[in-house]
Amino acid sequence: MTGMTPAAAEPAAAALTRPSAAEQSGRTTVLRRLMSNPAALVGLTITAVFVVVAVAAPLLAPYSPTFIDLANIRPGYIPGPSAHHLLGLDDLGRDELSRLIYGARSSLLIGVVSVSLGATAGLTLGTLAGGLPGIVDSVIMRLMDVMLAIPGLLFAIGVAALLGPSLKSVMIAIGVVNIPIYTRLLRGSMQTERNKEYVTAARSVGLAQARIVAVHVLPNSLSPVVVQVALSLATAIIDAAGLAFLGLGSANPAVPEWGRMLAETQTYLQADPLLAFLPGIAIVITALGFNLFGEALREALDPKLR
Repeated sequence: MTGMTPAAAEPAAAALTRPSAAEQSGRTTVLRRLMSNPAALVGLTITAVFVVVAVAAPLLAPYSPTFIDLANIRPGYIPGPSAHHLLGLDDLGRDELSRLIYGARSSLLIGVVSVSLGATAGLTLGTLAGGLPGIVDSVIMRLMDVMLAIPGLLFAIGVAALLGPSLKSVMIAIGVVNIPIYTRLLRGSMQTERNKEYVTAARSVGLAQARIVAVHVLPNSLSPVVVQVALSLATAIIDAAGLAFLGLGSANPAVPEWGRMLAETQTYLQADPLLAFLPGIAIVITALGFNLFGEALREALDPKLR
């Protein structure tokens, strides 16, 4: 291969990274292991239900989340579950079930957008750090070390407080917290891939470093990122609830958010604890679903854990 030009050697180098029959069989094995894992199925089911509820909220909710049932409220009394309101009403006479369903929509929106922002910025920096060892790698990783030195939720609170209460601020705050996670993860994965035989072969035939990174190293380094996305969604939902609980969520108090619903029940927790348990249970179950699926996916993709 030493006598080949880079243009002529490209097909040979590509063949080294093209999925072989054994690799394709391995992917089938990963899928089979994932589908045979009870934890993965439970997590996938919870996640699917959460997404369906969030997307179809206008069809599933019996009432508008801002509708106030004036006929069933009076001062000092919080109506419990009934035939018309299966989970009861809150202190303002709004249907609790409807607000829980619409709260799932807010959580899904925050989770998807914030993780997308964090992953995009983190993967960009991780690609630069992993593909350009030396001064670029050192500068980026020292910056990530500074960001990681601050506890994640505290960092998110600071960013959200700086930007002001709004859903956009929450998304940006959680996204910023995720940047160093993806940067370090992709950079480490790329460093591992750079030491493999197909990269050495690509270098030996004179392929450009940028092409090796973009075409060969980067695509083979993304498996851990897929796992991290599922785990980050769980963390994002919890962080979003925490920020809303502290009053850093949407500036509109009528927007249903699980964290805000938890905060609003503090004044009448003893009178009707169910209203506090319901959003708390929703947060826990949803985060559990993403965590179960993410951990099962990690086990299926990591040959050391099989």
